[in-house]
Amino acid sequence: MKILHSLWKGLWGQAYLLLVLTTLMWAGNGIAGRLAVDQVSPMVLTCLRWVIVVAILTPLVGRQVVAEWPQLKERWLFTTLMGIFGLTAFNALFYAAAHHTSAINITLFQGSIPVFVLVAMVLFFRARVIPLQIIGMIVTLIGVMIVSVKADWQILKTLALNIGDVWMLIACVFYSIYTLGLRYRPAVPSLVFFAAIAVVAFASSLPLVGMELVQGTAQFPTPKGWLILLYVALMPSLLSQIFFIRGVELIGPARAGLFVNLVPVFGALLAVMLLGEPFALYHAIGLALVLGGIWLSERKR
Repeated sequence: MKILHSLWKGLWGQAYLLLVLTTLMWAGNGIAGRLAVDQVSPMVLTCLRWVIVVAILTPLVGRQVVAEWPQLKERWLFTTLMGIFGLTAFNALFYAAAHHTSAINITLFQGSIPVFVLVAMVLFFRARVIPLQIIGMIVTLIGVMIVSVKADWQILKTLALNIGDVWMLIACVFYSIYTLGLRYRPAVPSLVFFAAIAVVAFASSLPLVGMELVQGTAQFPTPKGWLILLYVALMPSLLSQIFFIRGVELIGPARAGLFVNLVPVFGALLAVMLLGEPFALYHAIGLALVLGGIWLSERKR
């Protein structure tokens, strides 16, 4: 136990490792979202994932949440909005978009999150951006683009916006706001804050399930859908969110947001390993550019 505790404490202080693991789990979430089509409806998936997360967190940190309640209550509106925008709205729009648009379009829009974060940091928070950080962001975006279009620029000419694209773009804006907001979260432990917004996410997802029931589009998980749900709940919903909050706490939202560009690259690699898609040269080039862009942004800081 002492060895595991020491390993955990060491991991907890490694921002880069935490953020890489976060984006790896988020990449898996993208594949899960596509696999969930016809296995479980988007809003049911969004709601049930938070049911599982809250059920896991309650015995672990329930007493801590009660102890920290005065601080959470003082910032109740902030906590509520973070849960609604960062967890419920982003994921509901993400899974809904997967039913209407291509994986390429979703990947391209996810690459916009670091841009939104960096621009907001400069415009609203007067953050100073060094030239290498701008160059690094551009390099990572080029890497994302290469992976997304499979090094075939003719694909870009055929891309057209549909309702799924619009939902995905709005989702990325919401998550950018959430990323910036993490910098100003209440002065409580990361896990306690996450437990609080997870409860908000569960409560705010119930009306969305109600809408699906009224419309007759609700679908509860098939056996395969339950496996997808368990992965989504344990990895992208629980561990990755805790890691991301800690990563932002350690290095700030602008630098942490840049790691989101790893999501489409990891997504392509996971498709190779899990779906049997061939590994191509553009995968290696894209990964090298994304990692190189992050490295440039972190130079001389």
